[in-house]
Amino acid sequence: MNNSQATHDTEQRLRASCRVALAGLLHDLGKSAERADLTVNPNTLEGNVHQYCPYHQNHPKDRGWFSHKHAAYTALAFDRIESLLPKVRGDTETAPFGAAADDSLINAAARHHRPETWLQWLIATADRVASGFERSEFEKYNAAPDEQTPTRKNHYTARLLTLFEQIRLDDSKEPMVFQQRYRLEPMTPAALFPVPATGYEHDDKTCARQEYARLWEGFEKALAAIPASHRDALPLWLDHFETLWACYAAAIPSATAFNVKPDVSLYDHSKAVAALAVALWRYHHDQGHDQETVRRALADRADWNEQKFLLIQGDCFGIQDFIFATGGETQKRAAKLLRGRSFYVSLLSECAALRVLETLDLPGTSQIINAAGKFLIVAPNTPEVIEKLARVQETLDEWFLTYAWGQSGIGLAWEPACCNDFLKGSDKKRPFAELIKRLFERLEDIKLRRFDLCSDHPPTPLFEGYLEQFSAHGQCQVDGRSPATRQIADDVWVSALAADQMAIGQYLTHRDRLLITRAPLSGKALKSLATPIFGYYISFTAEAAETGWFGPEAHDGNLRRCWDISMPQALEQPLWNGCARRAINGFIPRFEEENAWESDKYARLRNEADFDPHPGEPKTLNHLACEDRWLDERGRWVGVEALMTLKGDVDNLGTIFQRGLSEPTFARMAALSRQLHAFFAVYLPALCQSEPGFRNTYTVFAGGDDFFLIGPWRSQIQLAARMRDEFQRYVAGNLGITFSAGLAMTKPGLPVRALGELAEDALEQAKGHDLDSTLAPALKNAVCCFGQTVGWNAFTGLLQSRDALQGLARDLKLSTGYLYGLLYLSDMAENLRSGRTGQRGQREINPENALWHSRFAYRTRRLLERQKGMDDAARRRRQQEIAAIIASGIERFAGAYRIALFAYLYQQRD
Repeated sequence: MNNSQATHDTEQRLRASCRVALAGLLHDLGKSAERADLTVNPNTLEGNVHQYCPYHQNHPKDRGWFSHKHAAYTALAFDRIESLLPKVRGDTETAPFGAAADDSLINAAARHHRPETWLQWLIATADRVASGFERSEFEKYNAAPDEQTPTRKNHYTARLLTLFEQIRLDDSKEPMVFQQRYRLEPMTPAALFPVPATGYEHDDKTCARQEYARLWEGFEKALAAIPASHRDALPLWLDHFETLWACYAAAIPSATAFNVKPDVSLYDHSKAVAALAVALWRYHHDQGHDQETVRRALADRADWNEQKFLLIQGDCFGIQDFIFATGGETQKRAAKLLRGRSFYVSLLSECAALRVLETLDLPGTSQIINAAGKFLIVAPNTPEVIEKLARVQETLDEWFLTYAWGQSGIGLAWEPACCNDFLKGSDKKRPFAELIKRLFERLEDIKLRRFDLCSDHPPTPLFEGYLEQFSAHGQCQVDGRSPATRQIADDVWVSALAADQMAIGQYLTHRDRLLITRAPLSGKALKSLATPIFGYYISFTAEAAETGWFGPEAHDGNLRRCWDISMPQALEQPLWNGCARRAINGFIPRFEEENAWESDKYARLRNEADFDPHPGEPKTLNHLACEDRWLDERGRWVGVEALMTLKGDVDNLGTIFQRGLSEPTFARMAALSRQLHAFFAVYLPALCQSEPGFRNTYTVFAGGDDFFLIGPWRSQIQLAARMRDEFQRYVAGNLGITFSAGLAMTKPGLPVRALGELAEDALEQAKGHDLDSTLAPALKNAVCCFGQTVGWNAFTGLLQSRDALQGLARDLKLSTGYLYGLLYLSDMAENLRSGRTGQRGQREINPENALWHSRFAYRTRRLLERQKGMDDAARRRRQQEIAAIIASGIERFAGAYRIALFAYLYQQRD
């Protein structure tokens, strides 16, 4: 077979896989259509009910009934939107689906409750595997009416439960009470949050249908916005459609029958079905299995122990070194480099996943998870796939050894699975929980098997030819370790990656879409990276109204992906702009029009070249350090110039996924991962965008379960507290799902690597604080600020103490010397509470520290005596007022009261 024929066959197999994916993705389209009460021809509906819906009869003489009528609506809904879809009817152009009705894509999708042909059984099997149904459980579900949910609602009025509310990390057997629901709306940053069921969920079917009708109307309009020029490029179009489907189906409950909890969205369930269906079809198709034999085996579950699936995981390593590598020119371009490098890490992960997908001829829907440098892909478990994966790993290794010199990389690992592995099981045997455990173990393997250096065939020696490349221009003046190959300014030479990363930092400020192509693109409206990533060329372009949709590139197959990377401009803005979306772009602080009169705020910047506050331009880290300064009553800018780095991650993440849910399923796992990722990758940047108090925050990275932010010191303290409150609201108030954070305050100009290390140290301190502490009583779930670790409730109390101290200091003119003296008193109080470790490890308390109360009273009395015009009675009242705020604060927080003191004192420096 020649290369052109092989390429054609590969492309045809990918297109066929996309059609199977579309059938799986839209197999439950009728749930949305039925609940929206679409106007349909009654005769057509009746015919569809008899064709697609299960028929039940308790006794031959009884009148039977049809259940799951949404299946009939799936076929009707396909008819309604068919003109906006790629071709779904025909013969060879719609393979593997044929021209005959029984073999059509629409029938394969709609007959999942009443399958007959082998293609229909593929979709039906994927549907049952995604839900983790045992055979007997599914048979009951398949015969149940849509009037039974644990929340006593029907399929019209039931609203989506939140999985977060159900997670338990202890062995509690208390019955669950479902108090939160997701709003039935398009996906927006605000709609990601659940709301109390009381006052929202209702029993009015008419009103409920109207809500669904509005959602369906929005879906049809959004579907029409996908560029028609991309319909023939099936993988590209399907990537767009998946984002659209997420926007309009992520709040729709998937299951509302047989007393099944409506806690998995239609989007998450159908995406899992699509991935599993493609893997099943490819497993049998690629190995030439007899279709009738396969059909019978699927119908009888005779082959559910056969390992047909291969779960492929990818994981980035060396991310910290990659982002914080430093050289002589790093500080001058710190902000641009940080945003460019952070974006580049996400781009590497996305391109690696795309390389796996395209090498295996799989559509984007086979990628179930991609967050924080990790991804999960469902593939067929065939020898061909395993052989190709090994070649992909070689491609990734070669790229990282060539451009990153082995300092970072992406590792792949895979785990075979059978249908039975996806079953929920029972308390004694939980197959899917065991599968998750194996996946986490595989992730650990990846971290220990970098570049396969210990194998029989390791890659090219890491440093071969390394030193010779420094001869021309020396080392990169940005990362400090790579050979310099590109000149970016007079006497400034950098590596190829550093040049691209700085370019990204610039492009992100005025380009909202990203294009991935097989060959380079050219054009004035394009900004392209010089170095291809795993064989892909990366270009940035403006919105479609300005540069179009690149139809010719889509038609000839050069354009592989087109992603919207824009920031939502409001918390209520739907996350849909006509093409696929990736939340890989962090928030960038910019100068605004009103900054012009504040120019004196930045007057003390050392390098005047940094001062250029044009509206719309990104701020440097030096500018950010000045942003919490304020004008006092004498018109002076006061407040310390400092940055605060905020780093955090979710506590006990592995435990949450491995045993947090009592009935884990594949769809639930995918939904939980997506939702957790969305808080940090979608909501957090949108929060910074929408609230003026947080608009000076750089989201260096945020996604998966962690975040790293840099901004003005006081604003970051406020943001940390706000994030904790918002996260608790996001997880439905579940106190078992928490995150810890570290705050590190620094002067501007400190190397970016030092910022990262200090923040990491603070986070480690928050994660490992003393279990006996009354301020942080539980392991993790804490914050470290100014070197003090406290629980989040104590942190909130300390910020309230800071505000009270500020009012007191303003009203009573408390001197700076008096306030700094309180630091020593708080240390005395801390010794009384926790003691200190002696040489023999015993707990030691200095009895003299018990005098802190009397010393506080003495110092306060002396302070008030120096204030004129105050009689003894007034002094006593004032002393009681000061004691009620400050002494009670020291009594409550001891050494941690330093947080309140420093937060106030730094705001007063001039």
